[in-house]
Amino acid sequence: MSNSADRDDVLGRARVRDTAELEAYYDDLAGFETGALWTVANDIEPWEPTPKSAPVLWRNADLRAQVLRAIDLVRPEDAGRRVVYLRNPKRREVSAACGWLFSGIQVMKAGERAGAHKHAASALRFIMEGQGAYTIVDGHKVELGARDFVLTPNGTWHEHGISEDGTTCMWQDGLDIPLTNALEANFYAVHPDDYQVTNLPANDSPMTYGGPGLRPAMDKWDKPYSPLLCYRWEPTYEALQNYAKVTDGSPFDGVKMDYVNPVTGGDPMLTMGASMQLLRPGEHTRAHRHTGNVIYQVAKGEGYSIVGGQRFDWKERDIFCVPPWVWHEHCNTQTGDDACLFSFNDFPVMKKLGFYAEQALEDNNGHQILIT
Repeated sequence: MSNSADRDDVLGRARVRDTAELEAYYDDLAGFETGALWTVANDIEPWEPTPKSAPVLWRNADLRAQVLRAIDLVRPEDAGRRVVYLRNPKRREVSAACGWLFSGIQVMKAGERAGAHKHAASALRFIMEGQGAYTIVDGHKVELGARDFVLTPNGTWHEHGISEDGTTCMWQDGLDIPLTNALEANFYAVHPDDYQVTNLPANDSPMTYGGPGLRPAMDKWDKPYSPLLCYRWEPTYEALQNYAKVTDGSPFDGVKMDYVNPVTGGDPMLTMGASMQLLRPGEHTRAHRHTGNVIYQVAKGEGYSIVGGQRFDWKERDIFCVPPWVWHEHCNTQTGDDACLFSFNDFPVMKKLGFYAEQALEDNNGHQILIT
């Protein structure tokens, strides 16, 4: 899995030299909507993954004021969703933040309510700030707090709102829209009644499935996604702290836990996974790389990550991305407190298709050399 730019002359790679006769042949093939494989083989069959996205850091200090401006400029019922999306400079044509993942920052003020809709793309939320937010997913209403991780699985009716006595709320959206569109499989529908009507108890999902290591005895859940629609921050952080007491953690990710479906133990949704990791005071992980895209949000603390040789200094609520097969490592610069990184990814797709691969950096004691 080494860099193979200097291996183009080895056996098995296309080395055909163009001639006038070949050029004429290519023109004839094109007339029948065909082509010669050897003219594109080196591009479509690389020695190793070639990411089409750039590492990017979106700073909360830069974006927050811009996101809040949208409140006075557009109503959620007119926009559908009042979202400022994160655009990767190399993925603008598909409105992606990284690879085949979409991300944006949504804002709503007290008393607002966005209409119910559904789509083939899977979606998740990570709550950044505010009080009184809620979501309703197929009739299940869940109240949301800061740093909560929330699901709106594909094909489910869902809507969001802020209670009248709440405050302006902001959260990060994550969706697999670019992937769904690439597969030409996306659907979108608006609820026929604009909003859902439900007689289910509020917070029934986390109150039923949120117990530590417990599953209801009468459980009959048969959906392909997690019945736990909201993973609360407090038990997540407590679990990380407890785990940190009994493990050295991963040399690449520190103390890391994956969000799972409590019924199956698998990923919460079919196409996207999510994790929360804790970096101990002063911890600096080793570099590794893997297939699959990852988008991080800083849930707690401050530090920096080195992604593809570039240093990105981050603080709470900053967002950054790691494209596939790009070296990355993380450092908590605080000496007296831990730092936590929330992340979501497309690993479930990579693993189901047999495409997942991972590699540790062996050079320079496992750390990258910064690009100046």
